[in-house]
Amino acid sequence: MNELKLSEDEQELLNSLDDGKYESVLTDERRKELEAAAAHTFKKDKRINIRISNRDLRAIQSKASEEGLPYQTLVSSIIHKYISGSLIDISANKQM
Repeated sequence: MNELKLSEDEQELLNSLDDGKYESVLTDERRKELEAAAAHTFKKDKRINIRISNRDLRAIQSKASEEGLPYQTLVSSIIHKYISGSLIDISANKQM
């Protein structure tokens, strides 16, 4: 197992947390607000229809099966990653 390397400041903060020098100031009201915001963020309340080739659909279904998810969930994840900027095109980085 790889050990996480911490800076001195990080280690000091971790030690302080372990020693109980910090306590949460999260109120029940604030917790409810945060839970509601989180639930709203991941709520899937819109439906779209797209047309893709049979070959692409089979490939997506195969990849989803390998990951153990429904293919619609994989497609939704790909769209979300693209929009958030975290989808990386690894083929663009390959040497020709």
